[in-house]
Amino acid sequence: MRRGAAAAGTSAFLAAVPGTVAGLVPWLLTRWESGEPPPPLAVRLVGGVLVLLGGSALLVAFVRFVGEGRGTPAPVAPTEELVVGGPYRYVRNPMYVAVVALVLGQALLLGRLVLLAYALVTWATTAAFVRGYEEPTLLARYGEQYEAYRAAVPAWLPRLTPWRGGASAPRPSRPPAGTPT
Repeated sequence: MRRGAAAAGTSAFLAAVPGTVAGLVPWLLTRWESGEPPPPLAVRLVGGVLVLLGGSALLVAFVRFVGEGRGTPAPVAPTEELVVGGPYRYVRNPMYVAVVALVLGQALLLGRLVLLAYALVTWATTAAFVRGYEEPTLLARYGEQYEAYRAAVPAWLPRLTPWRGGASAPRPSRPPAGTPT
């Protein structure tokens, strides 16, 4: 996929999916109004840090799809290469972890229990999607390369040191681009 098309598709997906899950739905649930009484300053600071880290990690992970993967995170326009660099060297699902961090951060900033419950539902839903669709799809598409990556990099709790197996991981044998499968 051409870089411009990948960037456009990735940007649209970012706005549509994480934008809805971590932005629109929390706003609809709370109107971003603080609970009464407002949470203590220390709790709000932790929430702010989670929002900043989650937002930054989400953007970095999306950029990796364009540059490294030459595709998008959308299932209809997948990457040409398995994305294993950047935050993916620490955790297999940095986008989902980042989205949950954004929702948890908002919950702490606002002191709203409804957002804590929503964060749990968001994590459970994404975990089921990863297990039921994404992992089998990646295994079928990238074979041994994904299997080696999956064995070395945890799904949800990041490694303390980066995985360095990306360059030496075996590549699957795939037909040339444009060949029907």
